[in-house]
This record gives sequence, structure tokens and C-alpha cells, in this order.
Amino acid sequence: MALPAGKMRYSFADALTWEEHERIEIIDGEAVMMAPPIRIHQEISGELFFQLANYLRGKGCKVYAAPFAVRLFEKDGEDPEDVDTMVEPDIAVICDPAKLDKYGCRGAPDMVVEILSPSTQRQDRFTKFSLYQRAGVREYWIVDPENKFVQSFWLEDGRYAVKEFGAAGDKMRVNILEDCVIDLSEVFPEE
Repeated sequence: MALPAGKMRYSFADALTWEEHERIEIIDGEAVMMAPPIRIHQEISGELFFQLANYLRGKGCKVYAAPFAVRLFEKDGEDPEDVDTMVEPDIAVICDPAKLDKYGCRGAPDMVVEILSPSTQRQDRFTKFSLYQRAGVREYWIVDPENKFVQSFWLEDGRYAVKEFGAAGDKMRVNILEDCVIDLSEVFPEE
């Protein structure tokens, strides 16, 4: 699908007309095409989702894997034409059911995980880092498949602070969830 020629600004209303298989985010009105993820990205995403979903079974929070539309700054009563930022984090944890609607999440998730790939590394480390911080995502994980490590950030006084580093073989705490620990030996298994 080609984006309409000459259109300068996009909104969530535009996204609702796109094909479901298209991976496009909207950041401050700009459409950002996303390449299909590579196999290792999907394996890591699947394992993280599996561990989080198992922990959350029967609890109040929900976990979602991409594609899942997150409208970080949407306010109550806003029309889709007014929403100019929609991202699809690799994994999102939402603990407030009022933020969930038929399209995805309206507002900041409690936790977001982004898995780096060559085409998204800059976007995840800088652009999305800034967006998630500004939106108030309490915990942000950046997963580096190539170097087999995870970096977690915790929102303190409106700014992200490094909370923890974890490498293959480590166990890493999810700070927004009491007693939730992710086994990174399963996320980054020995070849």
C-alpha cells in the first residue's frame, strides 16, 4: 500500500483505513513505515510475552504484543482525526482497563518493551524513548538481540532513569508488577 501522495499530516483516522497487514506508525502526524521483524525478534517477543502473560493470568493487568495500536496522547472525547501519534510497541502492559478500547490503548501503557532491529534501533532508542517518557509510560525496556541484553528505564519525576541491565542468564525484575521476574536465559537461549 502506498501512502496518499501529497498528504503532509496523518492521523489515527487515516490509520483506520490502512490494510491490517501494513505496519505503519504515526509520530506527530508523520507516517513511519516499519519493516517486517526478523525471526530472532519474533522469538524474543514471543518469550517475553509468554512469561508476562503467565505471570498476569488472573491478575488485573493485561499484556499485548504487536501489532497493537497505542495512542499515547489521546484524550477523552478526541476524534480519530485529532490523534496524531499512534505507535505499535513490541509489547505493552496496561493495568487500567479504562484505557483499553476496541482499537487498542488510549493513553500511556504502564510498561512498554521495544526489541531493537537494524531498521528501528534509532527510533526505539531516541524517538520512542522521548515519546514514552513524555506520555508517562512508567517502565520502558529496550531489548538488544544482537548483544543479548535488556536495559530497563523507570520514570522518576517525569524523566527516565536507568533502573537495571540484564544479560543472557540473568533474571530481571519487572518493576511495575509485584514479584514478576523475567528469566533472560529463556529470552536469549544458548544457540
